[in-house]
Amino acid sequence: MAISMGKSAEDSPMGEMNTTPLIDVMLVLLIMFIITIPPQTHAVKLDLPPPNPNPSNVDPVFNQIDIDFLGNVYWNKTEVDLNTLMGYLKQAAAMPTQPELRMRPEAEAKYELVDKVLAEAQQAGIEKMGFVGNEAYAN
Repeated sequence: MAISMGKSAEDSPMGEMNTTPLIDVMLVLLIMFIITIPPQTHAVKLDLPPPNPNPSNVDPVFNQIDIDFLGNVYWNKTEVDLNTLMGYLKQAAAMPTQPELRMRPEAEAKYELVDKVLAEAQQAGIEKMGFVGNEAYAN
């Protein structure tokens, strides 16, 4: 049972092992294992809260306050009184990432009301605030 490993003639025995049958057996076993693995279900059981009958009027991206010349205040195009406005401002200020508050008073709106709304926003803790539509008053 001797194997010759040095230089020899062509009719001498080969010193390497033939790995092709081993690789074939390995591939067949791999395919068998893949076929026999049970399929996994990717279902996740969640207990969702019931729907809120009173949805919030606070947008997580930005909210807009409009004030017209009659003294009406609008929160996201819905007319509100100052107490309701204060509640919305507190909700917006309590969000983890505070939404931007956009203020759009008309040119004929009373400054006293605009000042009162600005003071309420400051008291509620609003940090991101800007005025929209100022370009209309440029001329």
